[in-house]
Amino acid sequence: MNKKICVYAIAKNEIKFIDRWYESVKEADYVCVLDTGSQDGSFERFKELNIITEQKKYSTFRFDVARNDSLKLIPEDTDICVCVDIDEYFEKGWSKILRKKWKENAGRARYRYTWNFNPDGSEGYVFMADKIHKKDAYIWTHPVHEILTQIDDKEYEFIDIPEIQLNHKADNSKSRTNYLPLLELSLKERPLDDRNAHYLGREYMFHNEYDKAIETLKYHLSLPTATWAEERCASLRFIALCYKYKGDFEKAEEYFLKAVLECDTTREPYYDLALLYFEEKEFLKCAVTFNEMFKIKTRNLTYISSPTCWSSLPYDYLSLAYYNLGDFNRAIIAVDEAIKLNDDERLKNNKQAFLEMKLNKN
Repeated sequence: MNKKICVYAIAKNEIKFIDRWYESVKEADYVCVLDTGSQDGSFERFKELNIITEQKKYSTFRFDVARNDSLKLIPEDTDICVCVDIDEYFEKGWSKILRKKWKENAGRARYRYTWNFNPDGSEGYVFMADKIHKKDAYIWTHPVHEILTQIDDKEYEFIDIPEIQLNHKADNSKSRTNYLPLLELSLKERPLDDRNAHYLGREYMFHNEYDKAIETLKYHLSLPTATWAEERCASLRFIALCYKYKGDFEKAEEYFLKAVLECDTTREPYYDLALLYFEEKEFLKCAVTFNEMFKIKTRNLTYISSPTCWSSLPYDYLSLAYYNLGDFNRAIIAVDEAIKLNDDERLKNNKQAFLEMKLNKN
């Protein structure tokens, strides 16, 4: 299918990522960037690469407004628009796959997205992202954590293309302090939007404003449109975490258990509850909860799915729980599982200690 593809982005002070980004997106027919006020040479570098670019500075910045302005740079004969931030990059061959998989009635496409990488290079958070869309059918809405919103009344197909891989390696030195006021504005503009409420409650938790977080997350759960079980489960977990950080073990346990009941097909609520039990030295409850968690064998590719739950850490904690219970046989089995996932000296030393304690016990 000979469809024309345009990659577009917004950018500010991204000089360290531009060449990597451009090398991955230049497979497209067009590349466009709206620079929002760079002072590090980014705007000049975009022009050197012959990217379609303009610079526009905002007195009050909103991500949706900037992205909608970036849409204006896209050439008229474009068929498929692909929004890719400058700190992201595609694996090679993505455009060929997109042209092959795109359908005449397609409006959006999902693709595999690795949001971060662990220190050892393995993938961290992985989910299906959806910033590929038909031209002139969508705009961006919400001041932050912006989303594509359809603006016509046609029926489009939402297609999945997991063969396309986009990676994200961010500049962690950049401040995200503007997210909180933008999220507050977002909920003020759309008070019945469950997504806004969930994100704002989570952000309050990140800022250690636990009472505000609890109030906002409970509000999220009260909204009739808050029906996605995994997100409801996450709100319950965040409420529990806030109570935990406030030192209220009973309330934390209550809301972690509610999270498990809300969505018992994801590992996250079990992991958080087991960790609470471990920290409270409730080692038998910890072991039982981890073993329930391990019955879940499939990892859902959503942004809520935590890589920690699929790492060596759960088995590590489980082995220590068994150690504290004096069950060295099970401690050895659990630490062996941890070692399979992480060939770490500390884990090997733990195993040796468990073996010695088992011999001494016998």
